[in-house]
Amino acid sequence: MRKKIAILVLLLILCMFAGILLGSVPLSPISVLTCLAGYDKDSTTYILVNTVRLPRVAGACLAGMGLAAAGVILQSVMNNSLASPNTIGVNSGAGFAVMLSLMLGDSYTSAVPVAAFAGALATTLTIFALAYMADSSRTTIILAGITVSSFLNAGINTIKLLDTDITVNLTTFLIGSLSGLTFDNLKFPAAAIVAALLASFLFARAINVLSLGDDIARSLGLHVTLVRLILLILSSILSGCVVSYAGLLSFVGLIVPHICRRLFGNDTRCLLPCSALLGACFVLICDILGRILFAPFELPAGVLMSFIGGPFFLYLLFKKKGGRRVNA
Repeated sequence: MRKKIAILVLLLILCMFAGILLGSVPLSPISVLTCLAGYDKDSTTYILVNTVRLPRVAGACLAGMGLAAAGVILQSVMNNSLASPNTIGVNSGAGFAVMLSLMLGDSYTSAVPVAAFAGALATTLTIFALAYMADSSRTTIILAGITVSSFLNAGINTIKLLDTDITVNLTTFLIGSLSGLTFDNLKFPAAAIVAALLASFLFARAINVLSLGDDIARSLGLHVTLVRLILLILSSILSGCVVSYAGLLSFVGLIVPHICRRLFGNDTRCLLPCSALLGACFVLICDILGRILFAPFELPAGVLMSFIGGPFFLYLLFKKKGGRRVNA
């Protein structure tokens, strides 16, 4: 496990360095290292690195870690291989709450991530309750997520039409973008995402027990209802805080956990940290490609994720036919 994590950490460091180097204005490695060391503070490169690219790289890492970990948790709690913050409407719930808070306020404050968390949690609990009242099949959860997500997206568009002064580009927000990030925007979400990630690692063993089924989990002494509620809250913090600054980035929480299960197995003690690291790499790579493919024009990272995630979702949908239980 340590060797696997070490490899992913090295990959993440390389992706982060590439995220600072590459863009519409490519930089040399020597100049970047000089700026990171604190020298040449009056240069344009120093300003570009420290005020534009470093916050963007940090935001991409946090977004990938948060959404990938949230995907692992949701798939485990709902016993559904297709569950993710995007497919069950959690991102849309957070997005609606963000737009509502911006309509009621006048600028980005610490209240925005809190609102995003509340929206994500409310949506998660709604989907879970709908699935519980009907049946626990994969199709029911996904259809409920699509329905709720459509309703919430309509709410987002309605708020934007009613209040044209909201300081959010609705197009990039709905797609998901990492441009224009600052460290001030990331302070509160970063603290919440890191705290929720660490807490989720502590529940890795409980997730393994929960995947055995409720009856077996109870026989092993696990308080199933309480653990499930805590995990849903953690997944809502992770996905909601990402939405608060990056918009509705899609499919990270679906693609990355499946890849990690193939590479590293189903043990959540290894799956969670590996998914977080690989998720950070995935978002960074999508963001880098979006910056360089059509330079000097920029393609939002969410567009590339949708191009990759859409076919992947269809592949999973047709591969696992029926509503059978899928342990995670």
